[in-house]
Amino acid sequence: MTTPTSQPARIHIGSAPDSWGVWFPDDPQQVPYQRFLDEVAEAGYEWIELGPYGYLPSDPHVLTEETGRRGLKVSAGTVFTGLHHGPAVWEKTWEHVSSIAELTRAMGAEHLVVIPSFWRDDKTGEVLEESSLTVEQWGHLATQTERLGREVRDRYGLKLVFHPHADTHVDTEENVTRLLDATDPDLVSLCLDTGHYAYCGGDSVKLIETYGERIGYLHLKQVDPAVLAEVHEQGTPFGPAVAQGVMVEPPRGVPELEPVLAAAGRLDIDLFAIVEQDMYPCEPDRPLPIADRTRRYLRSCGV
Repeated sequence: MTTPTSQPARIHIGSAPDSWGVWFPDDPQQVPYQRFLDEVAEAGYEWIELGPYGYLPSDPHVLTEETGRRGLKVSAGTVFTGLHHGPAVWEKTWEHVSSIAELTRAMGAEHLVVIPSFWRDDKTGEVLEESSLTVEQWGHLATQTERLGREVRDRYGLKLVFHPHADTHVDTEENVTRLLDATDPDLVSLCLDTGHYAYCGGDSVKLIETYGERIGYLHLKQVDPAVLAEVHEQGTPFGPAVAQGVMVEPPRGVPELEPVLAAAGRLDIDLFAIVEQDMYPCEPDRPLPIADRTRRYLRSCGV
């Protein structure tokens, strides 16, 4: 799947169901998976992520046929975990992860994107638990994330890339670096989502330059600073913030993606950079023009 080592390292651009307003395996507000696949190929992308498990066909033979005839390949699967709860949630977590890891491997992908669970409900804003972790919970998160990294590597040949996310316990620069410093680089790499990191006050270029050896994957996304300021002022949960338009297509928001891509390019490694513009819910005719403009913009950035 990766570029042969004899060739120069490069950034592989893709997109994901998220950019088509897909957040759930099945939702009447979302476009059918066939339309997503048709349009992501039409917009000029070669790589996709699996998105929420069950949205795309979970039978690898069916999915291989569907992607292959459109010239698409899979870069990663995605799982949500609550590993800060410790060993008590391991069996339930592994049951969830193993099916997705199996499909991810079957599709020839090498990465598993791991997103921590939300501390408040993504739709209602209901507070589910404290927004900050205790010292004990941080220990559980680090230990169990390493365990997950080891298991998916040994059983499925996958690389775990941890995705900091708004409204989770791993969000700000302080929390992201705390997790990185507490985990084994051989087991845990980072999926840097430029939009989520900016949403939580982080500087993506600085993070790449400081922790370059931990960057294993990118999600490309921008936030609207004006909407973000209102979101923070009002304490709006992430889901409603997205509905208000906090995430925008480049180059209309922050961070600037050209410096981010330049910094990533200096790492001199093969790297996936997947466009993920949160747009749930959205009108079915909205994603394709945005995806097309975004792909053309990224080409102007040299990728």
